[in-house]
Amino acid sequence: MTLALVVGRPRLRGVPLSPLLGAVPGVLAMLAFGVLSFGDLARGWAMLWRPLLTIACIMSTTSVAHRLGIFDRASRAIEIRTRGPVSRAFTATYLICAVTATLFNNDAAILLLTPVILPVIRRMYPKRPYLTGPFAFAIFTSAGVAPLSTSNPMNLVVAEQAHLAFNGYALRMIPVALAGTAVSYLMLRLAYRKELDDDVPGGGTELGSLQPLEPTSYGVLGIVALVFLSYPLLSYFDGPVWVAATVGAIFTALLGLRTSEVSLATLRHGVAWEILGFLYLIFVTALGLENVGVARWLSELYGAPAGVPAQLAVVAGTSALGSAVMNNHPMAALNALVMRTLNGDVTWRTLAALVGGDLGPRLLPMGSLAGLLWLDMAARLGVEVKTREFVRIGLLTTLPALAASLAVLWLEAVLWPGALGP
Repeated sequence: MTLALVVGRPRLRGVPLSPLLGAVPGVLAMLAFGVLSFGDLARGWAMLWRPLLTIACIMSTTSVAHRLGIFDRASRAIEIRTRGPVSRAFTATYLICAVTATLFNNDAAILLLTPVILPVIRRMYPKRPYLTGPFAFAIFTSAGVAPLSTSNPMNLVVAEQAHLAFNGYALRMIPVALAGTAVSYLMLRLAYRKELDDDVPGGGTELGSLQPLEPTSYGVLGIVALVFLSYPLLSYFDGPVWVAATVGAIFTALLGLRTSEVSLATLRHGVAWEILGFLYLIFVTALGLENVGVARWLSELYGAPAGVPAQLAVVAGTSALGSAVMNNHPMAALNALVMRTLNGDVTWRTLAALVGGDLGPRLLPMGSLAGLLWLDMAARLGVEVKTREFVRIGLLTTLPALAASLAVLWLEAVLWPGALGP
C-alpha cells in the first residue's frame, strides 16, 4: 500500500499525493495491528535524528548556493562546450553532475541541474531535439555510487547505523565510485553513440557570459569548501559530521540573508521537510518489517557462509533488486537494521549493500524518489522518457557498473584487507 501510494502518487483534488502523506497510512496500519509500537517510533527517531539533521543542513546550504547563482555557472560551462562536437558538451554535463552529486548529494544534483541544463541543450541544439534525452540521462546516471557518505541521504543513514565513519567510508568507496561512474559513462556513450557522435556544433544563440559572482557568493563557496574539508578531520578525531554540516548551514544562511536573493522564507522552503518526514516514516516502516521477520530473513541471507565474491554479489544483488522493485529508501532502511544483527566485521557487506542500493534504482522508474521527481521534471521540460527506454538504459548502464564496482570492492578485500576493518 505504501509503495502504491508513494510511487503511483494518486491525485487528490487534482494535486499528486506527496510522498510524506503516502507513507502515513502504512505506519498507521502497522500501529493499528500491533506490528509497530510507539516505542518503535521513538527508537526510529533516536536512530535517525543525526543523519536527518545532516541532510537538512546540506539541503539548506545547497539552496543558498542555488539562490546566489552558483549553479548557473554549470549551465554556462556546458553552453560554451556546445560550440564543439556534441560529445564534449555531453562529457561536461556528466562530469559536472557527478561532481555536484559528490560535493552536495545526488538528489541535489538531479533536481537542481535538470531544470538548469536541459533548457540550455534545447536552446543550443534547436534542430536536434533528440539530444535532450541523452543529456537528461547523463544528469540522472552520473550520480552513480556515492563516493562520500554525505553524497547520498540514505547512504548516510546506513553508514551511521553501521558505525562507518566518514573517512572509512571514503577510503573504501572512492575507488568503487570511480569504477562505477566511469563504466556508466562509457555504457551511456555506447547506448547513444548514434546521437552523440556528431561533430556539428550547436547552432543556438548563446546567452553570453554571466555576471561576476558577488563577494557573498564567494563567501558561501568558501564555507562549503571549509565544511567539506572538515569532514575528514572530524572523522579522524571521531567527531560527528553533523556538527560541521550544521555550522556550515548556519553561516551560509547568515551570509545569504545579507542579499536580496535569500530570505527567511526561501531558507524555510530550501529544506524539503516533506522528504525528511518521508525518510523517517519509511525507516519506521522498515522497523515494522523487522518486527515481522523480514530483517531476520535478510540477515540469514547476508550472513550465509560463502566466499567473499559470492557474498558481495548476494548482498549487492539483493539490495539492487530490492531497491528497483521496492524503492531504495525502504530497502536501505532494512539494510541498516540488518547490518546491526550480523556477526563479525560487516563493513564490506555494508558497502556492497550501499553499492546495490545506489545503482539498483536505475533499473525501474519506482526505484528512487529522485528518479520519480526527475521523470516528472523532465516531462514538464518537454522531455518524455518512456518506461521502456528507462529500463533499456538502466540495464545497459547498471549491470556493467554493478559488476565493475563489486570487482573493485573485491580487489580491496584481497589486496588491501586492512581497508575492510572498522
